[in-house]
Amino acid sequence: MRSILGIGVSLAALVITTHSASAAEAEECKVVRMAEPGWNDLAFTTGIANVLFEALGYQPQSSVLGINVIYEGMKNRDVDLFLGYWNPAMVTYFEPYKKDGSVEDVRVNLEGAKYTFAVPTYVWDAGVKDFSDLHKFADKFGKKMYGIEPGSNQLMMDAIADPTLGLAGWQVVESSEAGMLSEVGFEIKEKQFIVFQGWAPHPMNTMYDFKYLTGGDKFYGPNFGAATVTTQVRKGYLQQCPNVGRLLKNLAFDIDFENVGMGYLINDGMKPEEAGLRAITLNKGRLDAWLAGVTTFDGKPGLAAVKETLGL
Repeated sequence: MRSILGIGVSLAALVITTHSASAAEAEECKVVRMAEPGWNDLAFTTGIANVLFEALGYQPQSSVLGINVIYEGMKNRDVDLFLGYWNPAMVTYFEPYKKDGSVEDVRVNLEGAKYTFAVPTYVWDAGVKDFSDLHKFADKFGKKMYGIEPGSNQLMMDAIADPTLGLAGWQVVESSEAGMLSEVGFEIKEKQFIVFQGWAPHPMNTMYDFKYLTGGDKFYGPNFGAATVTTQVRKGYLQQCPNVGRLLKNLAFDIDFENVGMGYLINDGMKPEEAGLRAITLNKGRLDAWLAGVTTFDGKPGLAAVKETLGL
């Protein structure tokens, strides 16, 4: 009886040991390659992911790339994941990769977002309330509209190219999110006309007094470009690195959370990882949902490891 019991215990121990070993992620999964286009909302959420992956024993890498470069990177297996597919604003960028199956959706990580043209409230009061009103004030706008990073303003260019809007000869001034907002702040201070890319979540919605324009459904979708943000990965990544996949399937945010977090970047000058750490520290209750079923890289309980590593 003792021999049988001993054998049973030994087998149980072997099963547990084997299970623990199999729970560890494959070595090729240790480096997690992320990318984002330099938008503060995506810099912030990618910063959150960086902090979590590092605390779980991975080696996260984050690059700032143009949207088209991000998709090519995932297709060519140079980028593993992207937390920032804005639907419908990025539909035209994603469509070829959706069609060939090289990029896959994981989950919607944010609802209630929006993205479309915006003008200061005094410009709206002057009569610019719809896309179709822009051409009437072409001289006041200097036939310019202000976008963000090159490669991220295709929808503005599509609007200019649409003959029904009468915007022939207009140009998109491309710089960066920070550059655009600096120009917006200056023009508002001077009470000048300016039309720019506006979106939520973003602290700009409380920093400046502006209105979103109607009439952009053809380009940005209905309800002022009402949008969702989706996590995407290169083809096969969830199967190759299932523990990373579990975290990505859990990781979700909300507008208020991102507004505050983005403020750490814009107003406090924090780096994305610093902002992510502060947000996690002040909202540690979110870790329970984010880390449900997630382990460290070497297969240990993820929640306990992250709390210990971050001193929570």
